[in-house]
Amino acid sequence: MEITVAIDAMGGDHGVHVTVPAALSYAKRDPEVNIVLVGLSDVIEAELKQHDVPAGARLRIHHAAEVIAMDDPPSIAMRNKKDSSMRIAVNLVKSGEANACISAGNTGALMAISRFVLKMLPGIERPAIATTLPTMRGHTCVLDLGANVDCTAEHLLQFGIMGAMLVSAVDHKPSPTVGLLNIGEEATKGNDMVKNAAELLRRSHLSFFGNVEGDDIYKGTTDVVVCDGFVGNVALKTSEGLAQMLGTFLRQEFQRNLLTRLAGLIALPVLNAFKHQVDHRHYNGASLLGLRGIVIKSHGSADCTAFQFAIERAVEEVRNGVLHRISEQMTLLAEEVA
Repeated sequence: MEITVAIDAMGGDHGVHVTVPAALSYAKRDPEVNIVLVGLSDVIEAELKQHDVPAGARLRIHHAAEVIAMDDPPSIAMRNKKDSSMRIAVNLVKSGEANACISAGNTGALMAISRFVLKMLPGIERPAIATTLPTMRGHTCVLDLGANVDCTAEHLLQFGIMGAMLVSAVDHKPSPTVGLLNIGEEATKGNDMVKNAAELLRRSHLSFFGNVEGDDIYKGTTDVVVCDGFVGNVALKTSEGLAQMLGTFLRQEFQRNLLTRLAGLIALPVLNAFKHQVDHRHYNGASLLGLRGIVIKSHGSADCTAFQFAIERAVEEVRNGVLHRISEQMTLLAEEVA
């Protein structure tokens, strides 16, 4: 299956110095994937020259005259930068010239542009940001991570359907379990919105596990964890801060004196194995679910390795028909309600 992905080559903290080499590396290991590098053509060409690789049939350049900065307000990016690399990359998905697009740029701008250009799938009221997090049992999909601060119970049901279809497609799980993030496992816990969402999920055709708590995310209690964007973003940022703190504490302790440095050398194989297992780069690439097209948001500070995983996420979603699966389930939901 031949797949074309459009990459916002100018997006992120490092721009072409990450996006271009990552695209080159990914193209080498997946001969079925064609890549369109969108951005300032002279800058992209200069980076390709550094790697001694010319543009060709499988790796072409699509010029864009503007770049959306990481601090540009979404409204400015939408109205005033219609020839930006991000906007054109999304437009290529809209026109069918690309099957998916990946950007490490401004999250708010990417969400706003994608929603405006691609529109929503039938039955989906709001898009959701979904990402994969490592757990003690493998990994789990969490959504929404910040696209929607204020949600209704119906929105959380839609998030559950989208998350389940994503996991079903990419992880090849016929009936992934769905948990609703709450302050307790009991059905009586939580605010009215969460309680109503739990009832909708319980009545749905999904494999609803019930309420889950924050620690269940990393236990891997369910395949999918559903929450509103406010809660999801706080949980994600808290997790990132905790990981940074633990890493800092470990380095400080191992460098405290000669004895701890020696202990660090002895423990190095174990530490390296642990680092590889929880390496955030392997989970880079958040899906903007609910749109009429596949859009993947890479972390802005992603390096070449991390950005390749974002490309891989986009390709997997195309190959496994994520959009079709979500559309089918929303049609089924509409029939059940009718």
